[in-house]
Amino acid sequence: MQLDDRDIAILQVLTQEGRITKTALADRIGLSPTPCWDRLKKLEQAGLIEGYGARINLKKLGRHVTIFVVAELQDHTAASFRSFEAALQRYAEVTGAWALGGGFDYLFQVVAPDIDAYQRLMDTMLEARIGLARYFTYVVTKPVKGQGLPPLELLLSSARGGA
Repeated sequence: MQLDDRDIAILQVLTQEGRITKTALADRIGLSPTPCWDRLKKLEQAGLIEGYGARINLKKLGRHVTIFVVAELQDHTAASFRSFEAALQRYAEVTGAWALGGGFDYLFQVVAPDIDAYQRLMDTMLEARIGLARYFTYVVTKPVKGQGLPPLELLLSSARGGA
């Protein structure tokens, strides 16, 4: 799908204000509501917008710990990677996971009530024999920057061969 400046503007507004009304969105990007709605539907149908959600302030819910884990698998076969990735899907505490190139195989994020709950999760993973050879734990002491998207105009500029 070829995106123009108004499509990019729609995406930028929605990343910050997912609950904005269609009329307000149209006003913000300088379109009337019907063409704005048509563009929004096309962006959704093309899979550029995967969904809408709320950012929850976990501190307001209660105590918790966020931990990043780097992991190395026992075997480096395609089947081992698929099996490990499927296993990670079963653990609700794992809130994000990324395959890595370089020294470690995976980086994943865990949110747990406390360190003991985190360690029980890791013990469960080891006992489940999901292919985990070793792991290293990094406890988050404070968030520094949120989970925002990079500037869309920069990504699209590089995809078009721009600066």
